[in-house]
Amino acid sequence: MAIEYAKVTSKGQVTIPNLVRKMLRLHKDSLIAFQITRNGIVIVPAKMVEEKTPYTKEEWVKIEKLASEKGKTCKSAKSAKKYFDSL
Repeated sequence: MAIEYAKVTSKGQVTIPNLVRKMLRLHKDSLIAFQITRNGIVIVPAKMVEEKTPYTKEEWVKIEKLASEKGKTCKSAKSAKKYFDSL
């Protein structure tokens, strides 16, 4: 495999050589990841994965309402758990 070179600009930018872009199937706005190893840097294509929230819109409304209210004080962990389970 041939070695490709690129120069780092004063702003820390690098143009990925055309051959490398083709091999990795990189296009405009592609995301890449850099991994530093003992032998150098590994560059791989990456994807953003949207993290799903475990709450529904209705639950978020309830959570935001509760967060804006004055906090509740519980006298024990058991009563706190009971309170949270009731929400």
